[in-house]
Amino acid sequence: MSESVIVSGKTKQEKYQSLLSQIKSLVEVEKDFIANVSNIIAALKHGMNFLWVGIYFVKPLPHPQPLSQGRGEEELVLGPFQGPVACTRISFGKGVSGTAWKEKQTVIVEDVNKFSDHIACSSESKSEIVIPCFKSDEVFAVLDVDSEKLNNFDETDKKYLEEIGTIISQLAD
Repeated sequence: MSESVIVSGKTKQEKYQSLLSQIKSLVEVEKDFIANVSNIIAALKHGMNFLWVGIYFVKPLPHPQPLSQGRGEEELVLGPFQGPVACTRISFGKGVSGTAWKEKQTVIVEDVNKFSDHIACSSESKSEIVIPCFKSDEVFAVLDVDSEKLNNFDETDKKYLEEIGTIISQLAD
């Protein structure tokens, strides 16, 4: 596989199909999880021209909080990403990423300024989609994608980004 990702196609669906093929080629030989996730993130960022693409991993807190405060023993911690500087840690149920983790489902936000619990890591972000990644039926990470355009994500993004989330989950085994 070449070092750059070239996405072909006129429609969003065609672009995702081209990108998925390249992502599968990128990860089929390499066995290192972080190397593969890093390349997937870079391919998404540059192939689809998103503002920000990254992954957050569910990790234990260095100093666990009482369980009465939610899932007080874990938080999302920033992993590989491409784009502006990002928030490093996100609590369970907080922001779009924490909500996707808590609800165990994809969350699409058309306008982040109208999402009551949005965590503003970058003022450039206008819309967002977050996809949970599963291992043994539990969320172990979330794939987070931001756009500088309002209402930029739809069911096509959801379908293909969930497929990429499944690839990430399979790589974690």
